[in-house]
Amino acid sequence: MSSYKIIDHEYDVVVLGAGGSGLRAAVGLSEAGLKTACISKVFPTRSHTSAAQGGISAALGNMGEDDWRWHMYDTVKGSDWLGDQDAIEYLCKEAPKAVIELERYGVPFSRTEDGKIYQRAFGGMTKDYGNGTVQRTCAAADRTGHAILHTLYGQALKHNTEFFIEYFALDLLMQDGQCKGLIAWNLNDGTLHRFKAHITILATGGYGKIYYTATSAHTCTGDGNGMVLRAGLPLQDMEFVQFHPTGIYGHGCLISEGVRGEGGYLLNSKGERFMERYAPKAKDLASRDVVSRSIAVEINEGRGVGKEKDHMHLQLSHIDPKIIEQRLPGISESARAFANVDVTKDPIPVVPTVHYNMGGIPTNYKAEVLTLNGGDKVVPGLMAIGEAACVSVHGANRLGSNSLIDLVVFGKAAANRAAELVKPNTPHSEINKSETEKCLDRFDKIRNANGDTKVSELRISMQKTMQSKCAVFRTEKTLKEGMAEVRKPLEGMNDMNLADKSLIFNTDLVEALEFSNLIGQAMTTIDSAYHRKESRGAHAREDFSKRDDDNFMKHTLAWQKGNQVEVKYRDVHSKTLTTDVQYFPPQERVY
Repeated sequence: MSSYKIIDHEYDVVVLGAGGSGLRAAVGLSEAGLKTACISKVFPTRSHTSAAQGGISAALGNMGEDDWRWHMYDTVKGSDWLGDQDAIEYLCKEAPKAVIELERYGVPFSRTEDGKIYQRAFGGMTKDYGNGTVQRTCAAADRTGHAILHTLYGQALKHNTEFFIEYFALDLLMQDGQCKGLIAWNLNDGTLHRFKAHITILATGGYGKIYYTATSAHTCTGDGNGMVLRAGLPLQDMEFVQFHPTGIYGHGCLISEGVRGEGGYLLNSKGERFMERYAPKAKDLASRDVVSRSIAVEINEGRGVGKEKDHMHLQLSHIDPKIIEQRLPGISESARAFANVDVTKDPIPVVPTVHYNMGGIPTNYKAEVLTLNGGDKVVPGLMAIGEAACVSVHGANRLGSNSLIDLVVFGKAAANRAAELVKPNTPHSEINKSETEKCLDRFDKIRNANGDTKVSELRISMQKTMQSKCAVFRTEKTLKEGMAEVRKPLEGMNDMNLADKSLIFNTDLVEALEFSNLIGQAMTTIDSAYHRKESRGAHAREDFSKRDDDNFMKHTLAWQKGNQVEVKYRDVHSKTLTTDVQYFPPQERVY
């Protein structure tokens, strides 16, 4: 709409998002001499990376023998063989270097007595290709994400990254299949900004808030994913949503896997350590999807705790209080604040809670966004990293502590690739006015919505549908019902009402725009789940209880087209990146 004044900016590269991956990319880009803008809807150190507790995985071998190939095997197995093994090799091989780099940047890791980075055990992390546990997860007490985020923000400032803080991105600017930048709204003064960039890097995080209860912050709305769908591009593997086994009952606040890594264990109403039944070797340190399903089975069979018998106990009172104070101080604080529990005396009430999205924007290991055009096709000018991306290193299930390493390894990979593709200060071409007008028309329509339905009502309707119809266990019946129900809040947008029409810090408008991003992701998630007629990793179908490699050893691609979702598939990469390691063929996944 011509009534909106546009302020123009030109950069070599624009990074959207200032969490761990966005900041690591920004640091690398600025170091390479590229004029870099980093746009964020929240202050960088408030990004959701700060909530990551347990640690960051890398085969450093500080606490016993380790090897990046073992880490790769664990990641492939954890992914239930849906991860791309070329990308997984890249991740695990680069991980030790990436952690040492973080240390040199200034991350205050916990230390062993001889001064090395402390590493703890984590679920699914083993030695010698599954023969025993290993301590691979590097930790800064139980505030590892917080420590990394603050350090990277300092490094980005040091290298003169230009920040645009509390700017809400509206849409990508696409021209002839190429990304030319984006448009954003400045929440502080109401102005609209057009950012021209040779490469736009989406680092907008996950979309946990499509669900009613999640460990995600209110801001985790997958804005980059929503923009990608509106640009006519697909999202990949959206059906794979990770439920963390231990969210605080009634609140969803995360209790780190680090608790079980330090010796904590789960108990049912009979006082049984029930994980011994489901994962005889790994027990409480089985992969997250296995532990979450085990808890759900225990509850469904009547062995839950509490009045409603709808949760479990996490016991850590047997751990030395000094260890708890030193390595789990944030956990103690959260348990006290949200569950009124002194962890040195009583168990924490926990229940599986939506935690992580394995799906997202399809990319290769260089962070370039992919779409289908006969075969895989790189989308020029567009990259994605972090939880917004689906590389795919996590496949059907992410191992704990593989998320933080994903952020920094592929954040750096994106910076490296951009430095190869872009020469500093290359002139920008003109962008068709129609792209800007299309974005502004959508923005204006939402801003001036004058119906009878509140945004909050639409969001809760979507969230409760996803919570009840697309949860830990799924069936054709519940998914089909959910597919129909989740389209109702989409239709409800035609009757949406915004009481506040202003442009300055209009939180009503922010939430409406976030909802417009969330609803497309909810639809692609539940539709993808319906079409995948097997159980694999975090996707557990009660009516198709076995993994089906013959028909579903492939990635789901989903396009939103109005109120419909088009589903196609692309092959899982069955080759490694180099000859340094051999392909791990599919096998039965037991812990």
